[in-house]
Amino acid sequence: MPLVVLLTAANIPDGVLLEALVDDLPAIRMPSGRRRRRPGKLHGDKAYDSRGNRRVLRERGIVGRIARRGVESSQRLGRVRWKAERTIAWLFGCRRLRMRYERSDARFYAFVLLACSLLSFYVLQQPPW
Repeated sequence: MPLVVLLTAANIPDGVLLEALVDDLPAIRMPSGRRRRRPGKLHGDKAYDSRGNRRVLRERGIVGRIARRGVESSQRLGRVRWKAERTIAWLFGCRRLRMRYERSDARFYAFVLLACSLLSFYVLQQPPW
């Protein structure tokens, strides 16, 4: 389920936005205790490999599992990363998001939020068995 959505220009790399994404996470209600503000672990591909991103995660108490460039194979991250790729594919199933028809950023962002809401509804509607 998508928790945070950011709309940026196409020429901005993903690694630059990691701090903004982590800071925008909403508080999540846990079965017991107070609400969690941050995840315990973050998985990322090689686009997020930088000292700055690792420092940002360490400062917030998040364990970063980020593939290192030139050291680790990208195949090992596929065990967990496929969930993010699947969600992106589900979002691109919406025709309005596949190709951007809207000139206004606000309208396009509204369609993205609507698609995320529908996706969350479909995921929560399925029975757990």
